[in-house]
Amino acid sequence: MANSQTVFPEVTIPRTPAFTPARLARLRAPFDDRHFLFELKYDGWRAVAHLQPGECRLVSRNRKQYQCFPTLGESLALLNRSAVLDGEIVVLDDAGRPHLRDLQCRRGDPILCVFDCLWLDGVDLRTLPLIERKRQLERLVRGHPRILFAGHVEGQGRELFRTACEHNLEGVVAKRKEGAYGQDWFKIRNPGYQPVQR
Repeated sequence: MANSQTVFPEVTIPRTPAFTPARLARLRAPFDDRHFLFELKYDGWRAVAHLQPGECRLVSRNRKQYQCFPTLGESLALLNRSAVLDGEIVVLDDAGRPHLRDLQCRRGDPILCVFDCLWLDGVDLRTLPLIERKRQLERLVRGHPRILFAGHVEGQGRELFRTACEHNLEGVVAKRKEGAYGQDWFKIRNPGYQPVQR
């Protein structure tokens, strides 16, 4: 039995490592493939969220820390987990469409649209299949008011692309379902996309 003088070692929570966001190759035309999943592409600012209990740093594609979204960072910190999430900072209208100009002019309440989980509670997840990373991500962020989980469809890229075009969205992203982080990621842009001005 330990006596009252026993000193227990402090538990050190590992700091989240730096990650470079995966790049998207461009494709001209949408496609169907059962080995791929497809997400809507939101027009915003790419951000990697580095979370620690009570703390959040939002880092740009160029590894610069965003200083202009303090309330978003404070809200994300309430997840109270050690994690690195890949996503896009966006401002959405009532119909769920992103407004890049509102984001640039700091109008509206920005949210983080998340599409991948790179690191969770000290474990590097990047080599796991994408579909498994997304399952863990969805469980992690479910119910958070300032996080939008990027849903997806499997195999049916053409249909989702038509939907994106009909609603004047930027396009779609295709990702290999069983791939590691960044493996076979493609963006297919809506050629008629026009950012909404108001």
